[in-house]
Amino acid sequence: MKTLLNSFLFLFFVTISNAQEFKTPLDYLNYIGKESEIISRNTWKYTTTVAHTKNARRIDANRKSLIKSIQNAAKKIEALKDGYNGDVEYKNQLLVYLSILENQINSEYDKIIDMQEVAEQSYDFMEAYILTRDLVNAKINDEVDKLNANQKIFANKYNIQITEDTSELAKKIKISNDVLENHSHLFLIFFKVNFTESLLFKAIEREDISDIQQNSIDLIQYVNEGLEKLKTFKPYKNDKSLILATKKYLEVSKKEALEFSPTVVYFIMLNQKFEESKKIMDNKLAKNRSKEEVNNFNKLVDQVNIEVGNYNRNTKKFNLDRTNAFNNWYLTGDNFIARYVPIN
Repeated sequence: MKTLLNSFLFLFFVTISNAQEFKTPLDYLNYIGKESEIISRNTWKYTTTVAHTKNARRIDANRKSLIKSIQNAAKKIEALKDGYNGDVEYKNQLLVYLSILENQINSEYDKIIDMQEVAEQSYDFMEAYILTRDLVNAKINDEVDKLNANQKIFANKYNIQITEDTSELAKKIKISNDVLENHSHLFLIFFKVNFTESLLFKAIEREDISDIQQNSIDLIQYVNEGLEKLKTFKPYKNDKSLILATKKYLEVSKKEALEFSPTVVYFIMLNQKFEESKKIMDNKLAKNRSKEEVNNFNKLVDQVNIEVGNYNRNTKKFNLDRTNAFNNWYLTGDNFIARYVPIN
């Protein structure tokens, strides 16, 4: 499973007009802004690494670098004991934000990583993992909103005009959020069907007819639910590639449930009938077998031989279709992220 950590929407950094001398309220904001920019650069480095690599060691190294930059910034901001001329409200709010940010990245993401390790064991686990990850990001974004509000209060108090940051870095972080969120929604649709499909094939391996039939019913239901969601899903920048790849996978899975599963059930039942008949025949001496019994058994043998060939051909065909659709989804997903999430 590709790592699917959404990037954080950190500080909406500001550009400040009419720069003045040190120890003015403007210079105070500029000082804080420089410290925030270091965090922003490390945030982007971490975000792009998550998006473009599966190297866990590299991802974790960038995460630790981001945490270190938050800690360093917190120390420098905390050293401003009096804030600006005794006005410490904005400084204190910033320290609260940095503390929450460090905790979320350091502690909460450890929990998320643990959840990710078991996410593929069930759809509920996967959904919980993505929901928890999104809640962590939402909490960070809430703190960003609070911090931005306090920044504006400070600026208004000292008649400083500020504008929302339109830097390339801020744009990249925003783009990454949107792209990875779009990918995650489609991944959940894909995964719910994929996981149910895996249950179906485990039931086939066990030759459990009841489970085969139940998982086929579930698979059809989840495919139909997914197809309905795709009808109203808004593509990122009108790029429908991943939507189409998801749709294709769902259609292949539905065909498996509707066409392949019944042939599997039929073959299993036929094979069971053959084994039972063979057991009966083996338990009788040849002289005690009636001509009708022998003829019926031979017909059954011929039928099984024919169906073995049909079963093998169907299995090969559906395995190939499923594998192609599965690989295409991941390839399309990787290309989708690579196309829109900047590398540098």
